[in-house]
Amino acid sequence: MNFIKNNLANAITLGNLFSGCVGAIHLILGNYETTAVCLIFSLVLDFFDGFVARALKANSNLGVQLDSLADMVSFGVVPGLTMFKILEPFGSDISGVHLPFEIKYFGLLITLFSCLRLAIFNLDEDQKYYFKGLNTPSNTILIFGLYYAFKENGSFEFLLSSEILLVLLTVISSWLLISPIKMIAMKFRSMKLQDNYPKLALLAGSVIILLIFKAAGIPVVIIYYIFISMAFHKQLR
Repeated sequence: MNFIKNNLANAITLGNLFSGCVGAIHLILGNYETTAVCLIFSLVLDFFDGFVARALKANSNLGVQLDSLADMVSFGVVPGLTMFKILEPFGSDISGVHLPFEIKYFGLLITLFSCLRLAIFNLDEDQKYYFKGLNTPSNTILIFGLYYAFKENGSFEFLLSSEILLVLLTVISSWLLISPIKMIAMKFRSMKLQDNYPKLALLAGSVIILLIFKAAGIPVVIIYYIFISMAFHKQLR
């Protein structure tokens, strides 16, 4: 019984890793709908592994390391591969300039900075009730959400048809991962209403955006998340 209690959270984390691996495979194969389902599973499992560990008082250094390794695949490799897929049609040319490499590999910059962000997070003890920089799951939702919305109904074509804008997005996304900007974390220091205004504003705004824009609202929610975090930065501590 103790073995199950001590390792249940780790098993959930490994489920996150498995789902991320399957999602990455299907993304390469062009099955973006399956990748979307896998990312949803990974997001749910990523939330519940920590919740279960705290509930069962089974927190461990092993669990911390496993969580980061699983996130590196689900929310590091997958968004990098997504940008790789988006940039693939552009070959080696950017605005008429021939590059010595195919521009699609530039998309993997997101994967490198996701790895750096996860390593920094593990060493930073201040990020208990807020994030410093955009967390990797949110960045994945932003990048994959753009790709998913475009595939579903052609949304954001202006962005996904411009290699310059895509390269700029890749740079901005990578920087946000390690930026000093304080971001809202859905972790509760207390149940007092005034302590949770940022979270309530984030939830309410996100629901409204998704109801109005549907699939196209998925990446918009992350943009809203960034701006609402900046607006409430003084309350994040």
